[in-house]
Amino acid sequence: MAYVPGVALLAALVVGCSAGDDGNANGADSKAGSPTVSPAPPGRYLTLPAPCRAVPRSTLKDLLPGAAELPGDQQDKVFRGSAAVTYDTDRKVGCSWKSDAPSATRSLSIDFERVVSYDPAVSDDDRADTVYAKKEKAAGLSSSAAPGPPDEKDKKGEESEGSEESDASGKAKDPADADASGSADPSPSGSSSESGQDTAGTPGSSTSPEEALPSRILDNLGDAAFLQDLPKKADSTAQHHTVSVVFRTSNVVVTVRYAEQPALITQVPDGRELQEKAQALARKLAETLSE
Repeated sequence: MAYVPGVALLAALVVGCSAGDDGNANGADSKAGSPTVSPAPPGRYLTLPAPCRAVPRSTLKDLLPGAAELPGDQQDKVFRGSAAVTYDTDRKVGCSWKSDAPSATRSLSIDFERVVSYDPAVSDDDRADTVYAKKEKAAGLSSSAAPGPPDEKDKKGEESEGSEESDASGKAKDPADADASGSADPSPSGSSSESGQDTAGTPGSSTSPEEALPSRILDNLGDAAFLQDLPKKADSTAQHHTVSVVFRTSNVVVTVRYAEQPALITQVPDGRELQEKAQALARKLAETLSE
């Protein structure tokens, strides 16, 4: 019986050491006060639409004049489009169409790019915005310095400094906004016609496409958008005019390209019409993505 207290004491020491070890382990794992890093939110879109089915046939008939008059098999081939070659349809897809008519050749292409950020601190949307910003910069545009619509520039020119300052940036908002000022009383000064007021007229204006329809930032299209107008002389036989509309919605960047090449050198593509139709299609695609 003399050894019982010693055994009890030894048991107590063993229990105390075990409790102390558990306490140290718990304290080491908890690391109270250490910051918790939350990953950036993912983008809205996890997949992309089938590009060759993204444009309704009724819209293609309007964008590709002459295609509807082709024989059945040829017509179906034109409207079916040609899918772009891609190795990851969850990240990038595209489709193109082309129609040859006696008066001109029209071509259309659309591209969808779903941007994914592999940095947990950067969201898919922020990464997509960076991708879009590079395209905008490559087009020579900047959303942070977007000037006002053409009609506002004309008014400023009439009231003070003329049209030279307003034309310096080479960019403008949608020229369609200028139609609203068409009913105003004409200025006795000759600066109004020189500063682009004639561009508010109907398609076929005598003003050249470069002056009437500049590349510009677009409003109310996705999260950010711009239009690039590229009239150029393709060769010695005919003019070639391409319009591109690029927009971003969440983590998807969409590009619409619409072009015309007349059959005769004496014909000049209607840049205003090309721009209006390219913008209309881009807005339809944005609506489809939002559904």
